Amino acid sequence: MRLPSKVWFSLGALNGALAVGFGAFGAHGLQNKVGPTELAAFQTGAQYHMYHALALLGVGWLLSKVPTSQIGQVAGWAFLLGTLLFSGSLYVLGITESRSLVLFTPIGGVLFLCGWISLAFAARQIPNN
Repeated sequence: MRLPSKVWFSLGALNGALAVGFGAFGAHGLQNKVGPTELAAFQTGAQYHMYHALALLGVGWLLSKVPTSQIGQVAGWAFLLGTLLFSGSLYVLGITESRSLVLFTPIGGVLFLCGWISLAFAARQIPNN
């Protein structure tokens, strides 16, 4: 599905807000409630969530310059789905101490890599002004 640049900007901003919220919850709500391994996993999820919220803002900017970029759309979807799988699985691990979703973590990581590589190729489409 093709989304306009303003939607990618909005998704980036909303994900940034969510990352801050999850980070605060991890720092204040999970201390002394879960083990150090689970807390560290949760914090890693929040960090990568924020990094890829910023990447979504980059996708929005790129698509504002090159609205027809299919590879830019691929990058955005890879970042969004990667966040869901990578950060989401680490959030579940941190909150529930259940390892039931950790098989999704590396899939999310591969999607992040695909997103960054796609963004690099999409950047070549930006016109020189």
